[in-house]
Amino acid sequence: MTFKKLVIASVTTAVLATGAAIAEEVKIGIAAEPYPPFASLNASGEWVGWEVEVIDAVCAAAKLDCAITPVAWDGIIPSLMGQQIDALMASMSITEERQKTIDFSDPYYNTPAVIVADKSMDIDATPESLAGKIIGIQASTIHQAYANAYFGDAAEIRVYQTQDEANQDLVSGRIDATQADSIAMADFVATDAGGCCEIKGPVANDEAILGRGVGAGVRKGDDALREKLNAGIAAILADGTHAEITSRYFTTSIYSE
Repeated sequence: MTFKKLVIASVTTAVLATGAAIAEEVKIGIAAEPYPPFASLNASGEWVGWEVEVIDAVCAAAKLDCAITPVAWDGIIPSLMGQQIDALMASMSITEERQKTIDFSDPYYNTPAVIVADKSMDIDATPESLAGKIIGIQASTIHQAYANAYFGDAAEIRVYQTQDEANQDLVSGRIDATQADSIAMADFVATDAGGCCEIKGPVANDEAILGRGVGAGVRKGDDALREKLNAGIAAILADGTHAEITSRYFTTSIYSE
């Protein structure tokens, strides 16, 4: 083989190898909207947070070449179905309704939903106590479905595109309360901005709406990827990696069977 042919062959091989690597890359969709402490952009424009670290750990344990891919929350399932992403790990609860459209891995965290309001308000997380109140809810979440089902008859449900927007209106007094994940709200009320408010308690569980924990979503029938993610989740739970990551963000475990 001449030198020229050898160079061409080498370049061709490199291109093919690069194409193969790209083909094997797994695009993991996360919500493009900040959701601290789970996922948010730092000053350098990098995605950081508890869920980002868990994604990295799961992919490493499963020997997957993953690329975090931000997608607008309300379009994240359509992006999965349209193959713009291969899986999603975006604090999405495993619910019966969502399982009609996509498949889920085993849960990698599970925490209750809570009501948060100003410290001065004498309310709790019951429909009776929230009657006549304005409750802010993030759109297209289990919290919106729950609030509509349990509070919608007696309270006004105000819908926001992000939880941050709901939190801002809570602080400013434009809404009376918000419902969201307990860990995310514990982080919020611990900030200077959220110091006005407190967690009033968990809502009554309804697994049909709130789900059985948070899992990675994959397209229906993509059992190979789902099982690899399951193996990665099981590995980081077993070897202490999950607990180690969690300890750097939270004071309590956020995983329960």
